[in-house]
Amino acid sequence: MGVVGAGIIGLAVARQLLQTRPDVEVTVFDKEPTVGAHQTGHNSGVVHAGLYYPRDSLKARLCRRGVGLLREYCQDRHIPYVECGKTVVALTDDEVPRLRDIEERARHNGVPGLSRLGPAEIRDHEPHAVGVAGLWSPTTAIVDFVAVTRSYADDVRTAGGTLLLGTRVDGISRADEVVRVEASGERHEFDHLVLCAGLQSDRVARLAGDDQEPAIVPFRGEYLTVRPERTHLVRGLVYPVPDPRYPFLGVHFTRRVDGTLDIGPNAVLSTKREGYRRGDLNVRDLAETLAWPGFRRLARQHWRMGLTEMRGSLSRRAFVADARRYVPDLAPGDIDGRHAGVRAQALDRDGTLVDDFRISRMGRVTAVRNAPSPAATSSLAIAEHLCEGLL
Repeated sequence: MGVVGAGIIGLAVARQLLQTRPDVEVTVFDKEPTVGAHQTGHNSGVVHAGLYYPRDSLKARLCRRGVGLLREYCQDRHIPYVECGKTVVALTDDEVPRLRDIEERARHNGVPGLSRLGPAEIRDHEPHAVGVAGLWSPTTAIVDFVAVTRSYADDVRTAGGTLLLGTRVDGISRADEVVRVEASGERHEFDHLVLCAGLQSDRVARLAGDDQEPAIVPFRGEYLTVRPERTHLVRGLVYPVPDPRYPFLGVHFTRRVDGTLDIGPNAVLSTKREGYRRGDLNVRDLAETLAWPGFRRLARQHWRMGLTEMRGSLSRRAFVADARRYVPDLAPGDIDGRHAGVRAQALDRDGTLVDDFRISRMGRVTAVRNAPSPAATSSLAIAEHLCEGLL
């Protein structure tokens, strides 16, 4: 068995293969010298309870299954797992019906412990937050997903698996009984191959003969870090009510397991798939994004939101002003750092943002074409799902 990608999904899959069939040889490829180098290593660290996802969707089902598996795994491996809770805040009466929809959807999907909040009850959970109504999710947690991914890698090695890091996959060919992989000048043959290539998922899937769509359009999510002496402003997680007119969530407050507090992310088009700094540019990446018909349709539909996100990217004061709607005591001087991640947003040709997990099966090749949040939360459950039928 072969796996392309040593992020949290690829290593969870390799681990599951080895646990299910200890006699199977598993090889994991990644072009980077370390595991979890991209989306896994630059995400928010939030273990999602499953609040937002459409009823009975694959996302909802695998998130709920994945939360339990991840919690047990972290307890067994002594990886810090903190149920700090999430408060979803409605700022205006117009947002309250959408907040109720979230609650109803979450209850249907089996999210435990939810409670509605009035303005005073919001302050019971988050003394510095304001809003007309809220929803409290006590089981939403935080974890270090890089630590989890390294632990998965240790499990793979211990079970006899091979990690070929710093090894780029350049070619994939399929025959009746075998899949051939060309990687850094070497040829490998497998009974099955699973592609978990994240920001490169569309390109790697096309190497195996899969369709062009969905294409990956990279969006950089920028975070501001709050000064240590001001992290008391938020106890856990404070999130907005998503606006259904727009494809991204909006600025929110995220506590980390190391005690730091981040604000963000926003979402601005990245000019490089693996570009974590504002000036990063890859001409091929940008040209592919601009040439994709789905991106042009998305840009026409949401250009106003794009300008707002860009304003927050260019102006720290504007970014903080947006966050202050939820925590008015926050001030521009409370910020002392900035960092970013890049989201692999899958986009269909017609401009539709692919929201649910999407998996292609091409004979002996299985390709993860879209694994957005809550993919890290769901990693062990996704691995179970992907491995069904492979062994």
